[in-house]
Amino acid sequence: MPKEQKQVRDLQEGSYVMMEDSPCKINAYSTAKPGKHGSAKARVEGRGVFDGKKRSLSQPVDAKVWVPIIERKQGQVVSVTGDDAQIMDLDTYQTFTMRIPEDEDLNPDDEIEYLEYEGQRKIV
Repeated sequence: MPKEQKQVRDLQEGSYVMMEDSPCKINAYSTAKPGKHGSAKARVEGRGVFDGKKRSLSQPVDAKVWVPIIERKQGQVVSVTGDDAQIMDLDTYQTFTMRIPEDEDLNPDDEIEYLEYEGQRKIV
């Protein structure tokens, strides 16, 4: 599985973290100072990369969390059928079908960028 461990203090806004076994992009990161009986705590808020759900995480800053390694790839649109597009990866020439985001307008021969993690794909 393409992921690595990092300490919570090494996370920053705009990077990725695993929350509830789902890769999420960090929207907000804040820390609370250490109290009388404990260590500093971090609160991380993020949105799921592939499902769009909001998630949050509260951990000590020295705790370890999983960080997914999400690949950014290039593809070319082969054909468009309704809400789906057939995409060809420009490195491996593999073809697959992806759902077109509502705000995108794709045509055959368009080059796109997409994210891939463990078989899940999303057009950026």
